Amino acid sequence: MDITFLMNSLWVMISAVLVILMIGGFILLETGSTRMKNAGHIAGKTILTFGISSIVFWAVGYGLIFGTGNSILGFSDFFYSGYDVEGLGLSGPVFFLFQLAFAGISLTIAFGGFAERAKLSVYLVFALLFSILVYPFIAHWIWGGGWLAEHGKQDFAGSTVVHLTGAMAALAATILLKPRIGKYNKDGSANNIEGHNQVFTALSVLLLWVGWFGFNAGSTISVDGAFFGFVALNTNLAAAAGTVAAMLISWIVVGKADVPMMLNGALAGLVAITASCAFVDTWAAVVIGLIAGILVFYSIRLFESRKIDDPIFALSVHGTAGVWGTLSTGFFATPELAAVGKPGLFYDGGFEQLGVQALGVLACGAFAFIVSYIILSIMKVSMKGLRVTEEEEIIGLDISEHGSYGYPELVRSETIAKEKTHNGSSIQQAPLNSQQPTVN
Repeated sequence: MDITFLMNSLWVMISAVLVILMIGGFILLETGSTRMKNAGHIAGKTILTFGISSIVFWAVGYGLIFGTGNSILGFSDFFYSGYDVEGLGLSGPVFFLFQLAFAGISLTIAFGGFAERAKLSVYLVFALLFSILVYPFIAHWIWGGGWLAEHGKQDFAGSTVVHLTGAMAALAATILLKPRIGKYNKDGSANNIEGHNQVFTALSVLLLWVGWFGFNAGSTISVDGAFFGFVALNTNLAAAAGTVAAMLISWIVVGKADVPMMLNGALAGLVAITASCAFVDTWAAVVIGLIAGILVFYSIRLFESRKIDDPIFALSVHGTAGVWGTLSTGFFATPELAAVGKPGLFYDGGFEQLGVQALGVLACGAFAFIVSYIILSIMKVSMKGLRVTEEEEIIGLDISEHGSYGYPELVRSETIAKEKTHNGSSIQQAPLNSQQPTVN
């Protein structure tokens, strides 16, 4: 067997594993950014929904994206059986696993907009429908030879396909679910509902940062010329720049060096460079990351002012940064590196590529939001609501949805201590980090 075929397959298999491990990063990110009473629920539903998306991708998702069809959707290769694809240059099953991982990440991003208030059944049904009716369309349009690919749309590893798609689904969910209890006061001012573990959040960013080397560099799907090293370099530089920029802007504006904002800046830099990592020079990667770090700071404040409760900031980190990352190639793509589409505005390419990128953002963003909104609206009626009851939200989804805590000993000991403190009172404190009392 050809050594290049084997090396390509090995490299992409390693990259697929790195991307799948990003699911662990997202578990820590969402868990650390939310309250302790929901930790077990978040961890469990993330694994379960990745399982659902994997089965759906095997049955129909892969065929809808890469199957023979038209410029809108593929219509073949369903129930993938492990065959190799002629001309791909690597193992078919390896390529399948790599693409499956991307679909799972997009769904995980979408579920950021459901956090701390959606029913478990809603996660399960939406995982199925998103994996059939939303993600495959956009992935086919750009990566499967669809109409945006025909226009030369540049999205090397998924700022649009994965991140913007997931963020727009999250926006639809956030609007329909409405804010968490206690997030906003009657005068419209917002309360900061802090996550329970900042260390988890920092660790999640490190795991995602490392996983992104599989995400971006693995998208070369080849070891030829070791170009994956250049892509990885751009990825790291943008993440570093986003980290520094978000920390500095929060320090300047707020007066404190905000750690969660710094972490969001790192992720924003990673999201932004995902579209352009193979098309731009290293200096441009730094600029793209810097701008992403600043944008995510102001985007988070904007969504909060609009009473859009986004617990893990998916709309800003993946949506706003995804838009910027997609547009950035229209400015910075070089003639030497623009293997898809045309050079950017700053390289005498004119506005043509920027226009193509903007068209992709508008079309994909609108499609993902509208279809997700329709799906969730139908689910809201047919499933008698998307959201758990007020009582269930107050006690936490660990207990209300699963009957056990993610931190059973810690939560129970804290609850007992508070009950002793309030002994004789008609009000007992709810479990740790609930931020709401329960009435006997």
